[in-house]
Amino acid sequence: MSIKNKSKPVIAALFSLWVFPFAANVQSAELDRIGTFDFPTSGSPAAQEHFIRGVGYLHSFGMVQAQAEFRSAQEIQPDFAMAYWGEAFTYQHPFFGQKDAGPGEALMRLGATSEERLAKAPTAREKGFLLAAEAYALTVGGMAERRIAWMNAMADLYAQYPDDNEVKAFYAASMLSGATASGEDRGRINMRAGALALELFKENDNHPGAAHYVIHSFDDPIHAPIALEAATAYADIAPAVSHARHMPTHIFIQHGMWNEVSVWNDSAFNAGLELWQEGDATGDMNHSSNWGQYGDLQLGDLEKSERWISRGQMVLDNAPDSARAAGTVKTMKARHIIESKQWQLQPFSDDLDATELLALGLSAAQLGDLAAANQVVAKLGTMLAASPDNGQLKLVHHEVAALTLHKESMQQAMVDVAKRQQAIELMQEAMKLRESQRAPNGAATPLKPVHELAAEMMLEMGMHDEAAELFGTSLLRLKNRPWSLLGAARSHKNLGEQAKASMMYESLLAVWSDDSHPAVQEAKQYLGY
Repeated sequence: MSIKNKSKPVIAALFSLWVFPFAANVQSAELDRIGTFDFPTSGSPAAQEHFIRGVGYLHSFGMVQAQAEFRSAQEIQPDFAMAYWGEAFTYQHPFFGQKDAGPGEALMRLGATSEERLAKAPTAREKGFLLAAEAYALTVGGMAERRIAWMNAMADLYAQYPDDNEVKAFYAASMLSGATASGEDRGRINMRAGALALELFKENDNHPGAAHYVIHSFDDPIHAPIALEAATAYADIAPAVSHARHMPTHIFIQHGMWNEVSVWNDSAFNAGLELWQEGDATGDMNHSSNWGQYGDLQLGDLEKSERWISRGQMVLDNAPDSARAAGTVKTMKARHIIESKQWQLQPFSDDLDATELLALGLSAAQLGDLAAANQVVAKLGTMLAASPDNGQLKLVHHEVAALTLHKESMQQAMVDVAKRQQAIELMQEAMKLRESQRAPNGAATPLKPVHELAAEMMLEMGMHDEAAELFGTSLLRLKNRPWSLLGAARSHKNLGEQAKASMMYESLLAVWSDDSHPAVQEAKQYLGY
């Protein structure tokens, strides 16, 4: 079954001008592949065919595609309870999405009461799935309460059917969902979900949910190696879904596999574009643009970074009411400045968001316009006073404030020790805060990694031991980032640690190879190339 767009000639024509040379082509055959699994139900053969496709899309979070298939199954068999079960999960991201009326409305079309709905589910297993959907869609409270209720309902179903692979798969998914609302237990629940998903993946390495949920479970710097096999497999399991093409890059980023991050997010973007129709959400294209640009910037490819920004702008032009599309463009523009270190001053405005202020503040400090930098610090301080619990805003404020103080401390012949100490203390506080948050996953947040900035400041202060240690910490958290590799190499060189410096310069050259780049020239000169 091929998936066709009814009408999108303008946006398709525009994007065709910006397809990257390495872009993976979206073939119609690929848009039929969703993985393989067995999910028997009481549905008629015709309805079951659409149901299976819906579940395949659902496992990969292809929500629009999944919803269309579940509704097709309902049209064929109006009382097919499992088709309504499936539809209930297609209205928001099950782990992070906002509360939506759609899940409950889908179930209400099956029956006005739980008794009516359960009467249309002929087996105990299907009744269990339906009760879990009711927990997800109808539990009183917000999404946190609903995610926990879904996890608990699926735990009951799994206790009854521990050998049923689809029960196991959706129990793993429900745990990943519930974990986001479980505070300090989040990591423990993620590991349990990952263990179940790994069992399923070992039994069926073409199961879309198994590979997908393994990736989500182990998406942190410590556990990511466990998921590399599943991530590599998932890249080819369900190419029909843009999100499935993007998901492996969660683990590729954790390994610093920048070429794969670039290529697979480009592929995800193209798949999302192929399926996009006017009025659809733009999330798949926004997300893949954001991460694809990050990968290309790590490779030092500024031209491709600018193309990603152009792509993002075209998405926004065709969906001007999309706040996410607008935010993605702002983020990519700011990231391009920060990662390229091509510092530039922009007109200050009260309308600038934290991401834009970060790029402006760092630029102003690096360019020596300390009045402009302090203007940004003041604005961020006002924003922080209004939102004192906003951890990300606090990190951005501390980064700009600390770098500004550091630059101010060196304005005179004698270092202003008090300002230097203030800068150090702000960065120590920022690092402590960042370490208290969720471990790094995906593109760096904030856009300038806190430990990397602190290390660069220490290096400039001549505190080479401290810089080397912080660059090492940064590389443990965000593997293979070239600016951290370069900083570590310089720190070890200044300490006379030739072997360590050589290793870092070699690692840098494995990422950057453009002989016109000063850092590449520096590395080759040190290594004697």
